[in-house]
Amino acid sequence: MSGYALTPLAKADIFDIWSYIAKESEDAAARVEQAIYNACAFLADDPMCGHSRPDLTSRALHFWTLTRYPNYTIVYRPETSPLEVVAVLHGKRNMRRMLKARP
Repeated sequence: MSGYALTPLAKADIFDIWSYIAKESEDAAARVEQAIYNACAFLADDPMCGHSRPDLTSRALHFWTLTRYPNYTIVYRPETSPLEVVAVLHGKRNMRRMLKARP
């Protein structure tokens, strides 16, 4: 396993997700946060599990939707070591616009 690294913006995404959910339940927020970290570790072991989304970006990024929490998608660079997670986004957000604003 090569591990994974979160970009500063991906860390901010996770904090924002946690903060939003924690308004209703800190326990639920912690469960979603842990699912995100577990998925990142899983992807670090097998980075080709995700898929590309040419409809959202021409960059060599892959996308993985959380199984238990399908509203959330992890966006990452599969060729990096450690795996670089560039975003964790809610599916109802404008992913194309958000990804354009990220390096």
